Amino acid sequence: MAYPLSFTDEVRRALEERRPVVAFESTIIAHGMPYPQNVETARAVEEIVRVGGAVPATIAIIGGVLKVGLTPKELDRFGREGRSIAKVSVRDLPFIVAQQLDGATTVASTMRIAAMAGIHVFATGGIGGVHRGAEKTFDISADMTEFAASDVAVVTAGAKAILDLALTLETLETLGVPVVGLGTSEFPAFYSRQSGHAVPMSCATPAEVAGVMRAKWAMGLKGGVVVANPIPEEAEIPAEEIAPVIDAAVKKAEAQGIMGKETTPFLLAEIAGVTAGRSLAANIALVKHNAEVAAAIAVAFAEHVS
Repeated sequence: MAYPLSFTDEVRRALEERRPVVAFESTIIAHGMPYPQNVETARAVEEIVRVGGAVPATIAIIGGVLKVGLTPKELDRFGREGRSIAKVSVRDLPFIVAQQLDGATTVASTMRIAAMAGIHVFATGGIGGVHRGAEKTFDISADMTEFAASDVAVVTAGAKAILDLALTLETLETLGVPVVGLGTSEFPAFYSRQSGHAVPMSCATPAEVAGVMRAKWAMGLKGGVVVANPIPEEAEIPAEEIAPVIDAAVKKAEAQGIMGKETTPFLLAEIAGVTAGRSLAANIALVKHNAEVAAAIAVAFAEHVS
C-alpha cells in the first residue's frame, strides 16, 4: 500500500482534474537561502507557476505526514525555522515518517513524493551530483540514483557548481537519464551559463521537452529527465569569476571536515559571503526562471494526458 499523502485543496483539485502541477522542494527554503529571502522566493515561484497556467505544490514533511502543497503559514514556518528542520533525502523518509517529525525534502525525496502523487514536473535550483574528490570519499548525491527511479522531469540550472560536473554527467549517462538542454547545447553550471561540457541532446521549446517525457515513459523507460535551463544572462556570474570562489570554499570545507548533507549548505553560505550576496541574487533569479519554464512544460505535458 502506498503511504498516504496530504494535499492542499488546490493541489488535490488540480490532480483530480488532470491540470498541470509543478512540484517544489522545501530544502531550498529551510537550508538553501536565509530568511526572509527564502520565504519571499518560495512565494514568488508559486505565483510564477500560477501565472504560467499551472498549480504549485511545495513538498515537505510535517509531523511525519507527506505534504504535497504547503499553506502560507506552513511555508513561512519552514523559512523561519530553517536549518533546525531536518534535511530529508529518500534514505531518511522512513525514519522521519515513523517518528512523526518535520522534514525539508531534497531534490531526491521531492522527486519520490512527487512521483507518488502523480506529479511529473519539478522545478529546483540546481541538482546534486558527484562531489569533487568522490573517487576517495564516494560522496555522490542520492539525486543521481533517484533520477533512475522516479518518473519526474526536473527543471534545473544544471548541477550545483560546487560539484564535479563531468563526473555528474557521466553518472547520469550510466543511469540512462536524458539530460536535455533547453535552448542550449552546453550544460549550465548553476551560477554560470557555460560549463565547458556539452549536453547530449537539446530542445528548443518546453513543448519539445514534454514530447521527450511522453516518449520516454510511453516506452516503459523508468526514471526522470534532467531539463538543463541556463540562468538568465543578466543574472549570471561568469565561470571564470565564480570558479576561484568555489575552489576556496571547497578547500575550507575540507579543512573543517565538513562532509555529507552539510556540505552544500556550508559551501553556498561561504560563496554568498565572499560575493557579498551576489550569488544569492543569482540563485533567486535562476529558481524563478526555472519555475517559469517548469510551468510551460507542465502545461504542454498536460495537454496530451488522457
